[in-house]
Amino acid sequence: MSATLEKATVTPPTARLTFILRFASTITLWTVALVIVFSGYELAFFALIGTVGMIALWEFYTMLDQRGLPNFKITGMLCGGAMLVGSFYYFSVYGPARSYDYEMAVLLFFLLTVFTRQMFSALRDDAALRTMAYTLFGLLYVLWLYNFITKIVYVTPRTAGGAVTGQFYVLYCIAITKFSDMGAYLTGSVIGRHPLVPHISPKKTWEGFVGALGFSLLASLGLYSLMPGHLAVLNWTHAAVLGLLLGFAAVVGDLAESMIKRSTGVKDSGNMLPGIGGALDLIDSLLFTAPLLFFYLRLVIRVP
Repeated sequence: MSATLEKATVTPPTARLTFILRFASTITLWTVALVIVFSGYELAFFALIGTVGMIALWEFYTMLDQRGLPNFKITGMLCGGAMLVGSFYYFSVYGPARSYDYEMAVLLFFLLTVFTRQMFSALRDDAALRTMAYTLFGLLYVLWLYNFITKIVYVTPRTAGGAVTGQFYVLYCIAITKFSDMGAYLTGSVIGRHPLVPHISPKKTWEGFVGALGFSLLASLGLYSLMPGHLAVLNWTHAAVLGLLLGFAAVVGDLAESMIKRSTGVKDSGNMLPGIGGALDLIDSLLFTAPLLFFYLRLVIRVP
């Protein structure tokens, strides 16, 4: 879900086609996900979210492999699966209050597992340290951050009938992130002149960054006005603040993955999604917007 802050020098037809394909793929996938969770099939929603997360983690380790960077791919995938499944169980059954001990236990388990795995490999200079660091970074950057999507579903109390209510905040998070992408592309394509961080992505501009913030702010205020009952813990002030915060986080998330791709020498993390690339290209911005929304709900609004 990259925020494409394109400069005006990009060939318009090619950039436009890429954006259309990216937008269509993103909307299709997340529409399916939200239809599933709105229908009440929580296990089906988790299966979809978990599959995308595991594919994204595999893509991350594959990018490292292509650069020759050492990692324990299989160990990382097994630990990542344990995180997703256990977190879903604890959050769906017990809610956020009793789930943090589990997360700390899982992180400790990851450390023990990676160190134990390294003990059976040869020690060559700093290769052991780099292998463990790359493996753990993949788990934290991809799955731990992405797993906040699941947490948002359960951050608000269930209804009297036992139905989840957090799916509307997932919809809100995805919409704000996507509008940040749209605003960045449209503004950057039309008036983009000043490079934002050319050493990471030469085509991203300050004009696109401002457009991303503007569109995300408008989207946040618009969504709150359309469904205030479903976003009941928010008010106009929260909607304005979150619009700017999530828009900013979406841009940072896009740049973070761009930095990783540039470091590993790849253009896209994969090719499973037309116009987007891989699963990691799809969720890169959500890796930052979802945790930010979750902690805003918990620490600022203080959702019980």
